This record gives sequence, structure tokens and C-alpha cells, in this order.
Amino acid sequence: MQKRTEVKVIINDRPFCIMGIDDEENLQKIATYLNSKYAAVKEMKGYKNLDKDKKEMLVLINAADDYLKSRQQIAEKQSEIEQKDTDIYNLKHDMLADRARIKELEEQLEQVKAARLEDQKKIVRLETEIANYRKNRN
Repeated sequence: MQKRTEVKVIINDRPFCIMGIDDEENLQKIATYLNSKYAAVKEMKGYKNLDKDKKEMLVLINAADDYLKSRQQIAEKQSEIEQKDTDIYNLKHDMLADRARIKELEEQLEQVKAARLEDQKKIVRLETEIANYRKNRN
């Protein structure tokens, strides 16, 4: 069972006791975040003319907006990561295919070199035969 943490905080100039499974620092961050939302809402035009429920609703709407935007950013980042993983997989696949092609080309090169060597030997043999033929003809 997880340990519950209880922290006394001030939110919108009112004391609260909040509890959670997070550590005290995180619970303080929540209070700080909510205070920043209240401060932002208080800066809005016409805020002072709203009743208490509407003021609270504005804070909730702003917090929910932040939450949904964060979730969207997370989804986008996860999609980017998945795309990069796919790209890496494809690059690795291409690299392995390239290595196999290089090996194949190196083997072909060795075959061509061997054939060239045989052709050079044949040329030397034929040149020798021609020289002997000319020598014997005279």
C-alpha cells in the first residue's frame, strides 16, 4: 500500500490540506500551479464582475485546457517517437541490405580480378606464341 502524504497549502489565499500518494514537493507544485491559474484568471477583463462560481469555473476551464494541451503534446511526441523508431528500423534494414550488396559486389570484384589475371596470362601466352611463330617463320 502506498503511503499518503498530507500537506497544508494556500490556494487562492485560502488554506487547504491536500493529500495524495505523491511526495510533498509535488503536492506543493500542484498548489503553485493552481495559484498561477487563479492569478491569470484575475488578470482577465471583467473578472471582478463575475460571481464566485464563474470565477472558479474559469480556473477549472484554464486548468482543463492546459491538461488537454499537454495530453495532445504527449500524443504528438509519442507519434514522433514511433515515426523515428520506424525510420530507424528502415535505416537498419537498408544498411543490412547495403552490406549484403557490398559483399556481393566485393565477390564479383574478386571474380573479375581473377578473370583479368587469367586474361593477362592468356595474353602473355599468346604474345609468346606469336613471337615464337614469327621467329620460326623467318
